[in-house]
Amino acid sequence: MYKKTPVRRYELTLAFLQQNLPAPAKILDLGVRNPFSEWMEEAGYEVVNTEGEDLDFVRDAVKQGGFDAVTAFEILEHVLNPLPLLSEIEAPKLIATIPMRLWFAPAYQSKTDPWDRHYHEFEDWQFDWLLEKAGWEVKDRQKWTSPSPHPFGIRPLLRQFTPRYYGVACERSPK
Repeated sequence: MYKKTPVRRYELTLAFLQQNLPAPAKILDLGVRNPFSEWMEEAGYEVVNTEGEDLDFVRDAVKQGGFDAVTAFEILEHVLNPLPLLSEIEAPKLIATIPMRLWFAPAYQSKTDPWDRHYHEFEDWQFDWLLEKAGWEVKDRQKWTSPSPHPFGIRPLLRQFTPRYYGVACERSPK
């Protein structure tokens, strides 16, 4: 059903979440239920996922109150225009991770799944700027690598020390 679980990425993402939003907390997690939803629940979070709606057009879920935070773990790069979505979030906190743009690799595009594509692979400053424009203030940020399971080649070597993921914890900017 799911691809192999990316344990290292999940551990780093969960640690970042716990550092910025201690459990228990009620989270609206953008994207359909997935193995990381279960990791968050096992860590003491109450998790509600979106239903797979096209978040470029259907943003009702983020307009609901009652959540301590919205999380968006590797989802915003799949949204053509994330600015309206980020602007309309009602929760007081946003915790998000994105895959960073890599100079040595093209943007991701699945060969078999037409929905599994990246419209964006941001640099950290671009993502921060988008969040600021949407009314968020970044309170914490972290980058981590994604070592390749393939031991040979220039890309696997570069992935050992080039950050691939960028995480941010945000609060609404004062108006």
